[in-house]
Amino acid sequence: MRNSRFGRGLSAIAALAMVSSCGGGGTGSIGSGGDGTPTPTPTPTPTATPTPTAGCTLRERQDWAFAQLKEWYLFPDTLPASLDPTPYTSVEDYIDALTATARAQHKDRYFTYLTSIAEEDAYYNSGSSAGFGVRLGLTSTNRLFVTEAFEGGPALAAGIDRGTEIVAIGTNSSNLRNVSDLISGSDTSALSNALGPDTAGTSRVLRITSLTGATSTVTVTKTQFALDPVSSRYGAKIISDGGQQFGYINLRTFINPAEQPLKDAFLRFRTNGITNIIIDLRYNGGGLISVADLMGDLMGANRAPTDVWEYMTFRPEKSAQNSNHTFTPMSQSIAPTKIAFIGGGGTASASELVINGMVPYLHANAGLIGSNTYGKPVGQIALDKSACDDRFRVIAFAIQNAAHNGAYYDGLASFMEASCQASDDISYQLGDPNEQSTRRALDYLEGKSCTPVTASAGTSAAGGPPHAAKAQLSVTEQARELLTPDRPSTPQREVPGLF
Repeated sequence: MRNSRFGRGLSAIAALAMVSSCGGGGTGSIGSGGDGTPTPTPTPTPTATPTPTAGCTLRERQDWAFAQLKEWYLFPDTLPASLDPTPYTSVEDYIDALTATARAQHKDRYFTYLTSIAEEDAYYNSGSSAGFGVRLGLTSTNRLFVTEAFEGGPALAAGIDRGTEIVAIGTNSSNLRNVSDLISGSDTSALSNALGPDTAGTSRVLRITSLTGATSTVTVTKTQFALDPVSSRYGAKIISDGGQQFGYINLRTFINPAEQPLKDAFLRFRTNGITNIIIDLRYNGGGLISVADLMGDLMGANRAPTDVWEYMTFRPEKSAQNSNHTFTPMSQSIAPTKIAFIGGGGTASASELVINGMVPYLHANAGLIGSNTYGKPVGQIALDKSACDDRFRVIAFAIQNAAHNGAYYDGLASFMEASCQASDDISYQLGDPNEQSTRRALDYLEGKSCTPVTASAGTSAAGGPPHAAKAQLSVTEQARELLTPDRPSTPQREVPGLF
């Protein structure tokens, strides 16, 4: 089922959140597949590289990967004593076979993976990727919608934004194929393939329908662009509602360029005396732990230097690597009275760390709005084989909050003291008070009653409520699985649904 919506594509979402050790050589990550943030993490033993290709045969790379797992893997008891790599035609397939037992135990849902050093560094340092610049979600009735469009991307420049439906895809106007025809059962790989490789210059013809019902055909060419982690259109603002003011932040991904806009947003809240805030992480698959720690610091104006934000714990024989982060208030920090965290099935890793980290301090004044989160309380370190441009993201540590709670492999719903169910209504822009999740967040902050989120009624790995609830929603409110290819790139791991 690796190509199915509920298989590898969504499991890769978990790899999206990386901790500081997840983001770069020797750093760790806490995401569902690629969160990387430069934090103190073990540096792998250098390997001799006399020539650019030394040690880079398939067998050498496979053996190297197995050796790293045996040394660092958080679940060593699940690894086979030995496994012949000969039948496996790629390093990735061999890694998947080595981690199969942990995956069956719901501990490592493809969170351990191989990626490119160059690609990952480019993403975490600048948000750089190539694509249309949209996030795509697929409904249970095989309708493909844009759930978000990114500034600087070619799709938004072509008039494609949140709520646009992609009806058909082709390489030219004469070979357009309907989205529903590209999907076979639960296998969406043909749909991902139809959108083309993530390389600048790749063009596709799209038949689209706008929120007003107008249909048109446009040609969009993928370009290299830098993803803004906090949207310049709606990413940070103050919402006036019911005679009160509330802060709103939508963080798309935990990468280094997020630091300054986050500081700017919290300074604005502080200057305006705002202590009730909405943090929208509904699509955020994770990223660098260092950025997650910054968010904790920005919400810790009233915390003591000894108050713990998160514990990072390695396996017993690597306990010397264990660490914790305590709150370090900054000039921009606020002392939040109440926080509404908007989340869903695409909310993983570093995003879950941030939500979980506030519960011991705010209790029922930290609420989950939307649906259940993905469930990734573990993080990756980065182990590099530089001659081969191989970065091995290995699940090596667990994350817990100050109360030592961190076993949320099935999502955070049952760990929250307050929550409110809400759908993701793409007929309104993110952060619009009329959008259902934002509306429920405001209602929660205002003390209004709501229906709690439950694990069973929350999101699956696909993102959105269970299929049984979908028939009760309009098309724009339907649960949408964030579309993810079988072998996602680093940006696609960290930004679920990115194309």
